Amino acid sequence: MRVIGRLLVLLLGGMIAAAIAGTIAAREAKRRIVPIDDPEADEIRLAAIFAPVSFKSTATSFRGGSIDCRFGGGVVDLREASLDPAGAHLKVTAMFGGGQILIPESWRVTTRVLGIGGIGDARPGIERAEDAPHLTIEGTAIFGGFGVAYEMPEEATRGLEEAVAKAAAKASARVERTRAEMPEEVAAV
Repeated sequence: MRVIGRLLVLLLGGMIAAAIAGTIAAREAKRRIVPIDDPEADEIRLAAIFAPVSFKSTATSFRGGSIDCRFGGGVVDLREASLDPAGAHLKVTAMFGGGQILIPESWRVTTRVLGIGGIGDARPGIERAEDAPHLTIEGTAIFGGFGVAYEMPEEATRGLEEAVAKAAAKASARVERTRAEMPEEVAAV
């Protein structure tokens, strides 16, 4: 019985250490990642780090990019994008977070996501044409993951929009507080 107790304490301690290390890594990533979130961009770089993300692509030759969800998540909607003829490649990272990737039902998807978590394709398991647009999703999931679907319930969309608006309002308030604390000559720049 003592051995089981010690193993449980060790497991709990390891999980707490992983969460602390993950938080530190996420804060550093938030400083380092410069988002590319133009809806018309053919390559994207999205980050949901301690915040939600909602992105809808209208790219005419989408080639892929990266999605980084650490202690945050959201929806990446690619249903109005057209894939590059050579296909597209998304590199995903989920650490204590994740997201939904919405794609047209006709696209072929190949996934290679490793870790404690993963990715699931919720679309019907039908045969897709061999020449259909092809999206490859690769990456890492640690206590998180991604879902691939072609639709999302209206209630979930509304909840995400509210969360994104709330996060934007908080960020705007932080900027205004920072400006108010700056000397006038610096704030005017």
